Amino acid sequence: MKYLILGAGPAGLTVANKLLLSGEDSFLVLEKESEAGGLCRSTDVDGSPFDIGGGHFLDVRRPKVNEFLFGFMPEEEWDLYDRKTTLHVNGNVIGQPIEANIWQMKLEDQVEYLKSIAVAGCNLGEPMPEKFVDWIYWKLGKKIAEDYMLPYNRKMFGKNLDELGTYWLEKLPNVSFDETLLSCLEKKPYGKDPGHTQFYYPKKYGYGELWKRMADSLGDRIVYNTAISSIDFDSRTVTSTEGEKYTADVIITTIPWLEFADISGMPDELVRDIKRLKYSSIQTEYHPENLDTESQWVYYPDPKLSYHRILVRHNFCPGSRGYWTETNKERIDAVSSNENFKYMNKYAYPLNTVDKPQIMDRLLKWSSERRVYGLGRWGEHQHYNSDVTVEKAFGLFESLS
Repeated sequence: MKYLILGAGPAGLTVANKLLLSGEDSFLVLEKESEAGGLCRSTDVDGSPFDIGGGHFLDVRRPKVNEFLFGFMPEEEWDLYDRKTTLHVNGNVIGQPIEANIWQMKLEDQVEYLKSIAVAGCNLGEPMPEKFVDWIYWKLGKKIAEDYMLPYNRKMFGKNLDELGTYWLEKLPNVSFDETLLSCLEKKPYGKDPGHTQFYYPKKYGYGELWKRMADSLGDRIVYNTAISSIDFDSRTVTSTEGEKYTADVIITTIPWLEFADISGMPDELVRDIKRLKYSSIQTEYHPENLDTESQWVYYPDPKLSYHRILVRHNFCPGSRGYWTETNKERIDAVSSNENFKYMNKYAYPLNTVDKPQIMDRLLKWSSERRVYGLGRWGEHQHYNSDVTVEKAFGLFESLS
């Protein structure tokens, strides 16, 4: 066999279909679950789609990605939405990002936030700190740090935020005192627009329908209910938990590296590095009530609430009702028991720990030299959305062709 692909999420499905469309048929996809889609899978709950992985949608910013995906699910089967997002903070309900929408707060809160931004370290020319918590104070000021960024990130990623690096925060916009003041005076947002301002969502299905169709196009080249337990780099062979062995000229792994219980032919130092990779687990839970909001996303930094985010289904899925919450596994005990549908995503978010870039650089370089390629959110241990993952898969396919 020429190509073996581990995992049938967006990354694995994209590479497999690119191979098939190019005329290559010497490949196989192995998937642990009984259906494809990974974190982007959907199921039916209360008569409408429920996306088990949370807020996964198709962004509009990568036309080549969308053109490819529309080949499996045509554009006329999708609705296009302007993203509407709100944040609940200190009794204020405002838009995102917080720094561009302080003007929507109570007047006395606007004053306190402006005072805090004025003396933020980045605005005073102070040197940039290295630790995560210090960096947040430096970048955003005390009020945004303590009212939103720090409590929200603790809810999403865990209590020890200084395990995280700051290298992944480059997308955070600069908080300009002048722009924030003008925003409050003129009562409109200033600064750079956030990403994901528009998105596609299927008219009749959940997001998982797209990936299901991509899997169906592969026919018998995809094998379900096959979990991988070990990998041998010397022979490029993986072994399933049932003892079946698969060998290929090239292996593309989109599954978490931590899923390999046994790794042969890899230096001990790299094996130890893999064990240092961290992730968070997120539970999604359905609630049948409709909410009085036009937003699709609602963020809650309040530590008294177990969940950190809500996806309002009836605002993006026609004919549906209700919403679902996203809650870090560490906080599940704080949730009262009920009969609501719930799904635990063990591998939800790769954590951007301080040493992760060095670990992944060493790991991916070493493995690719042996024709084993890590790809996607888990193969690269990067917080990629599905559209970025597809684009990354394009790049790997082209480099292998």
